[in-house]
Formats: sequence, structure tokens, C-alpha cells
Amino acid sequence: MQANENKSLTIEVDGVTYERYPIKTHVVTDADDIRDVAEKYAKEHMQEGDLLFISEKCVACTQKRAIPMEDIKPRPLARLLCKFVYKSPYGIGLSIPQTMEMALRECGTVKILFAAFCSAVGKLFGKRGIFYDIAGEKAKSIDGPCDCTIPPYNHYVVLGPENPDEVAASIKERIGFDTLIVDINDLDGSILGSSDSGLDRGLFARVLKDNPLGQSAQQTPMGIIRRV
Repeated sequence: MQANENKSLTIEVDGVTYERYPIKTHVVTDADDIRDVAEKYAKEHMQEGDLLFISEKCVACTQKRAIPMEDIKPRPLARLLCKFVYKSPYGIGLSIPQTMEMALRECGTVKILFAAFCSAVGKLFGKRGIFYDIAGEKAKSIDGPCDCTIPPYNHYVVLGPENPDEVAASIKERIGFDTLIVDINDLDGSILGSSDSGLDRGLFARVLKDNPLGQSAQQTPMGIIRRV
């Protein structure tokens, strides 16, 4: 196992050094069981004290939460709201009608409109990020297709995973190691699911803050955290 291009294997957080080993897999689809994938690719490399972390997109794809773009018919409100979304260089987010439509379906129209209103007010005072603070992880976890996305997902919208804590617990039961379901990109990130409620999500979000898995064509949707 080696670091992805332009990424580092090690990071120091609070005076402790951690290694983050990315794991290459096949292209995971809804034909896969995420527990089988973790067992096949990660278990043999893990040592006592290790944690497995898996991207939320990988988990969602096994749950049939990846939707072809052509199957999404955005309503006029989605086409309007997406025009006001900041277009980050790190991902599509809700800046296209199809992802905004799915945010409206996942979170509810009232919540998205309220988040958009508060975001507009916040921008008047130079504050960003208010939209996702209010809309929540369901909206934040929605991924749209990018040119660098691995096929067939370069033509899909992928929603956040369902029941990430339960998924993480089921993977731990299979492989015997604590597991995190993570939403990390080159801008920020969070821990969506954990196999143990006692794990420090804030700590591990910082351990992974430089996105060691990458977010383009690396095909490494999971990795191992090892304290040095």
C-alpha cells in the first residue's frame, strides 16, 4: 500500500502521528455488499489497533443510492436555486439542477428554502457555509458527476448513505475492526458513521482532513488509519 499521488501517508494531529493507507478496489456498484468489499480488500492488511475508513460514496453506491442523471427531472425551483450555489473547484455540490433536485427530495422543500434564505443573509455579512449547516449532512453528502469521476458514475448523482452507523457496525462485525464512514473532500469533511459511539469523530475528521483517498480517478474508496 502506498500514498495516492500528491498525498501523504502520514499526518500529525495533537502530537500523535497517524498513517493513512489507501486501498484500491474494483469499481463498487449496487451488485456489491460493502461488507464483502471490506473483507476482500482491507482485512488482510489490518493490524491490532487499526481503523478502516470508507468513503460515503462507496457505501451509497452499494445501497442503490446512485442515480443516473437522465432519470432525474429537476423542477423549476431546483433550476433556480442551483444558480446561487458557490461552484467549488473541489466538486459539483448542489450547483447543477439534478443535484439540487435531489437535495429538495432528500431534505424537503421548506428546509432547503430556509437554508437558502439564511445563506443569502449570511453572505451579506461575509459568512459562508450557512446553507449546509442548516440543510444538514443529507444535502452536503450529495455528489454530482465530474469529468474525473470513474465511469459509470461520471453520469450519476450519488446521495449520502443510509444508516451509516449501522453500516459501520455491520462491517466491524464482519472484519473485526472498528470502521468509519467518512465524507471527506479536498475542502473539508466529516465522519458520517462509526462502528463505536465512543470513537472521537472530530479527531478522525482531522486525521483525514487532507483527503488521503483523493476524489478523482484513484479508485481507492477505503483506507486504513494506523497510529504510529
